[in-house]
Amino acid sequence: MLWHSMDIEEVFRSLRTSPRGLSRGEAERRLLEYGPNEIRREKRRSSLSIFLEQFKSFLILILIAATVVSLLLGEYIDAIAIISIVFICALLGFLEEYRSEKAVEKLREMAAPTATVIRDGVESVVQARELVPGDVVVLRAGDRVPADIRLAEAFSLRVDESALTGESRPVSKSTEPLDESTPLPDRVNMAYSGTAVTYGHGWGVVVETGMRTELGKIAKMVQETERERTPLERRMEHVGKWLGALSLTVCAVIAALGVIRGHGVLEMLIWGVSLAIAAVPEALPAVVTGALAIGMREMAKRNAIVRRLPAVETLGCTTVICSDKTGTITKNEVTVRKVILLDMEVEVTGVGFRPSGELKASGAPVDLKRLWHLDMLVKAGALCSDAKLIKQGGSWHILGDPTEGALVVLAAKAGYSKEALDAKYRRVGEVPFTSERKRMTTVHEGDGRLLAFMKGAPEVVLERCSRAAVSSGVVELTPELKRRLLELNDKLASRAYRNLCIAYREVEPRGEYSEEIEEGFTLLGLVAMIDPPREEVREAIELCRRAGIKVVMITGDHKLTALAVASEIGLSGGRVVAGAELEKIDVEELAEQAEEVSVYARVSPEHKVKIVDALKSRGHVVAMTGDGVNDAPALKKADIGIAMGIKGTDVAKEASDMVLADDNFATIVAAVKEGRRIFDNIKKYLTYLLQCNIAEILVMLFSSLLNWELPLTAVQLLWINLTTDGLPALALGVDPAEPDVMDRPPRKPDEGVFTREVKAYLMSVPLLITALLLMLYWRHGGIATPKARTQLFTTMVFIELAVAATCRSLKHPVYRVGALKNMFLWAAIAVSAALQLAALYTPALYAVFDVQRPTLSDLALSAAFAMVVFAAIEGAKLFYELKSGRSSSQTLKG
Repeated sequence: MLWHSMDIEEVFRSLRTSPRGLSRGEAERRLLEYGPNEIRREKRRSSLSIFLEQFKSFLILILIAATVVSLLLGEYIDAIAIISIVFICALLGFLEEYRSEKAVEKLREMAAPTATVIRDGVESVVQARELVPGDVVVLRAGDRVPADIRLAEAFSLRVDESALTGESRPVSKSTEPLDESTPLPDRVNMAYSGTAVTYGHGWGVVVETGMRTELGKIAKMVQETERERTPLERRMEHVGKWLGALSLTVCAVIAALGVIRGHGVLEMLIWGVSLAIAAVPEALPAVVTGALAIGMREMAKRNAIVRRLPAVETLGCTTVICSDKTGTITKNEVTVRKVILLDMEVEVTGVGFRPSGELKASGAPVDLKRLWHLDMLVKAGALCSDAKLIKQGGSWHILGDPTEGALVVLAAKAGYSKEALDAKYRRVGEVPFTSERKRMTTVHEGDGRLLAFMKGAPEVVLERCSRAAVSSGVVELTPELKRRLLELNDKLASRAYRNLCIAYREVEPRGEYSEEIEEGFTLLGLVAMIDPPREEVREAIELCRRAGIKVVMITGDHKLTALAVASEIGLSGGRVVAGAELEKIDVEELAEQAEEVSVYARVSPEHKVKIVDALKSRGHVVAMTGDGVNDAPALKKADIGIAMGIKGTDVAKEASDMVLADDNFATIVAAVKEGRRIFDNIKKYLTYLLQCNIAEILVMLFSSLLNWELPLTAVQLLWINLTTDGLPALALGVDPAEPDVMDRPPRKPDEGVFTREVKAYLMSVPLLITALLLMLYWRHGGIATPKARTQLFTTMVFIELAVAATCRSLKHPVYRVGALKNMFLWAAIAVSAALQLAALYTPALYAVFDVQRPTLSDLALSAAFAMVVFAAIEGAKLFYELKSGRSSSQTLKG
């Protein structure tokens, strides 16, 4: 129902209740009818389900199939080796995702634990989950609103709705009916579940509970939004299917050739399985999982907590970041930036609630002892406020109204604590703020006199001032001066400043103070405050622009405020679209305009999902950042949802793929860089693994076609793939980012890992390796003697280690990217070489690997072949670099 458009008496009639509240019996009956007032949480993933999800990869399924076939053929060593790597992959992925899942708070923790109700005419405290429609609820400053409430009375009541609507300012509440078409952020006669009372008090009647509240509707949207697969998941499935098709084809060819030549079917099946093992790089899933896990840890060090492993890489191909304004681009900490006195303008430094900063005039710090009117204004602002500044866990917070908090912080920057001022200037009277009065007056006793301080909307305070303070005393406040001050107020308001005027007067002692004293004030000055953009946001947006990433600001604030903030952070180039415009167009129409829009204002949760859908329909990979309840559906709908860790609501964290522990927009840029680095590294070691595995396949295949014996056994192939391939591949996964990683546009979302340069490697290097190994095998007559197998086995290992060294960069010779920058790779190559030598010089393993002890000349020959491959690849890269006109003197540092 449209409760906001109904008269309060009509609301009472519709809900069959009264200001005395429900009877206890009726409340119990309704609790059975409507159910508990709580958000049904989305079914959480159990530890078992997280573990089982690790086995969904097509490549993992291929390995499981290979294990089953190996067991059926009695190849138990092969089966144990393959299934071991499968479980290592699953365990790595499980541990990382489980650790992150445990760090995310439950959705229901947003709900208020208790509520103050009136039942049978008596005020009492009940569990919030026991509230029912028709209950009368009392709201006071500091309370979290426990359900959706139609207000009956509001006394200076202000509610922080930023988590629900994105509106950064506390909303002053009233009780009059509103038009049916009034959008949710403007329904000032409603208090919504999950929002917080910052000032005043009031009461109203519960109209919706549980999943029927606005918070519940958003939670339902989040739960119904399907989680889409990341680009990496899609890409790796493609690679897995390609490798699967390749291995099946190889098996079929070998089996057919063997049967034609008179070999037994079972014998050919064993040969086919051996080649299938060669075709599938068993280490690939472990390497991908390992690299993502390492990236996850690196991001965590930079305050980005990733909840799903594939999301690490998704950041690397992000083309659009949709960012909520309040609390993400801005700090959601109102800050005084300017103090306008009649005879001077003062700049205030520092951002947010941290009481560090200075008051400056013409660039120099001011001396409050010489500026009595500025000194009094600073004190008056804090005294005429009820907010408190507190420090918790190393960060500063405001208890109470954020606007009043900004005045308390201003005083702290000037050297005055709120507590000390309250002790020295005892408050003896007050005329409270209301949305109709737009001002607040307090009376204080101190320094042997009674002083009244007033703060409020400039036009209201100026009406009640006849004089103005200047450094030399007091002057008459003429109509012309008032006009100029109001013009300045309008100018500042157009730049998203919130402005208050502060004034004072001496009063006579009396028993009670009322509006009668609010005349004949002396204006102290105008205070301009703003919810400032984070200091690092502008630079972060510029970095995104250089990296080809579009940044879009989405907010529940008014268009004018949004435009002013956008201008300050460098987003003023595009169009600004308001929520009312979004209502009139569908996703297809919005998609046509989306490329030109940089700011969306006055948007609802449904609008945010529509924006994400429109951008994705244009082929964009969308990252959505936010901290409020209103962000949750779009966070889940986006390719990657990024929630704020400090200011973020539980709902936003629940829906996200990544949580920023420091709420810093700039952390996203570091995460994007990490994502790009990880994809580059995935491409490097995938190129490395496939070059080697294709070479293994070709050696086996051509040996079969030439009617030679298979030169390598299944155990040897497994040893190469899991040990000598796996360790260098993992080391490539931690390769440093290349220097141009943030100076190039994002790769296309549909771009696979098989780029033109990767294909060039896969079509050339395996052929070179195959030719060299076949030449070597030909010297042994194509007969798989222990000596021949030892020579080929060792040469293949040494060549693959040489190839690993070339994969530091797919574009540049290794000496240009800093040959010693990745010491993990050289250590991995050394360990792999040592393991190979151990296999060759341990007599107990000769039977397992079908090898014999090699001579030094045999090892030297294998090393020489490896150096030929290394020189050929590095020479080709250098030739390509020179041919492309790259400066040979350029030094790249990886």
